[in-house]
Amino acid sequence: MHNTTGHRTNAAGRRAWWVAAVTAVAIIVAGAFSTMPGILQDPLRQEFHWSRGSIGLAASVNMILYGLTAPYAAALMDRFGIRRVVIAALGAVAAGALLTTTMGSAWQFTLFWGFLVGLGTGSLSMTLGTTVTNRWFTTRRGLVTGILSSGSVLGQMVFLPALSWTIAHHDWRPALVSLALAALAVTPLICLVLRDHPADVGQRPYGSDTFIPRPAPVPGAARRTVTVLRDAARTVPFWLLAGAFAICGASTNGIMWTHFAPAAHDHGMPITTASTLLALIGVFNVAGTIASGWFTDRMDARRLLAAYFLLRGLLMIGLPLIMTATVNAPMLTFVVVFGLLDLATVPPVIALCRTFYGDDSAIVFGWTNAAHQIGAASASFLGGVARDAFGSYDPVWFALAALCAAAAMLSLVIRLRPTASTEADKKTYASSAPGR
Repeated sequence: MHNTTGHRTNAAGRRAWWVAAVTAVAIIVAGAFSTMPGILQDPLRQEFHWSRGSIGLAASVNMILYGLTAPYAAALMDRFGIRRVVIAALGAVAAGALLTTTMGSAWQFTLFWGFLVGLGTGSLSMTLGTTVTNRWFTTRRGLVTGILSSGSVLGQMVFLPALSWTIAHHDWRPALVSLALAALAVTPLICLVLRDHPADVGQRPYGSDTFIPRPAPVPGAARRTVTVLRDAARTVPFWLLAGAFAICGASTNGIMWTHFAPAAHDHGMPITTASTLLALIGVFNVAGTIASGWFTDRMDARRLLAAYFLLRGLLMIGLPLIMTATVNAPMLTFVVVFGLLDLATVPPVIALCRTFYGDDSAIVFGWTNAAHQIGAASASFLGGVARDAFGSYDPVWFALAALCAAAAMLSLVIRLRPTASTEADKKTYASSAPGR
């Protein structure tokens, strides 16, 4: 009996990690699509003579849908199963990429890339990783979350050089076809390995001592997504997490990926050098996110978040002092440390969503991720406005440092148990009918 139990435990562990691996592959491929708008700009302007605004509109629609689709995708996974949603999402991004190669007007780019690819990549975001982790793991959740969170950045790192080379040597259409084929190639792996729940193959979640039956499908995915948002919005932790994550988006995607290169160029640094530094930040993203997942399994997620934001704020304060025309040791230190911190906030935020919202945590995280995207979009726009108004990015870095300090305070204010207000919030949310 002991040997049989051990054999089943090992089988369950192997299956869970295989499921996590194919999920990571899907997220990596989806991450590769996010690299395309930037490297497509010049080829599209040369061929179609479109304005940057027309091309940017498609990218904006894509980003907005990426954020808004995620919570609905999590609910659809509870309704129709993870595997079906992932296969549909891979089909959407492949179709969007292939149709983009046939376009002749800017509105078609917005339709094919903005809507189709945006819907697909939004369904393959970290809500997918959260759902898989919640169902297949009861231990090592932080580590698994960190690994899957790093998948999107890893996709950019893996595919960006190859896509750039393809565009430079063979035009932009072969690059999009290559991406579509990559998405389609993942689909058989998803069909063979990914299952919606460990019970589907008669196994327990990794680290669980008991068999957990597969839950019944939850109908009304769209209604449930809105209901979860309504109920979560009546609790204090949701707003604290959403506020902190909005600041996270502003101080990473919103400012760094949009304005770091122009800011460095203001100090005389070539754009190509600044872009290389951004790529290095992406390299350290992977290590930082996985390490953060490991720490999240062992430490208080609130204190981790506060530490990450405080360190990020200090980096923002120091950035104007170390920017020069050439790469120096302080700048390399900034790149390494910022890269380690960039996505490190994701595992603790997911862990806190799981603590407060249980089975609905993937949907709630989807909505906090939407706040992240709103923060990113706001910083991207306001950062440019501030540069035009002040003639320098220095006020932007100082403002973001102050916001990071505020995010650290928001993280520490979150209370897990002792206060009556938090207990009331949790009871209110659990009832799914606040005020009754």
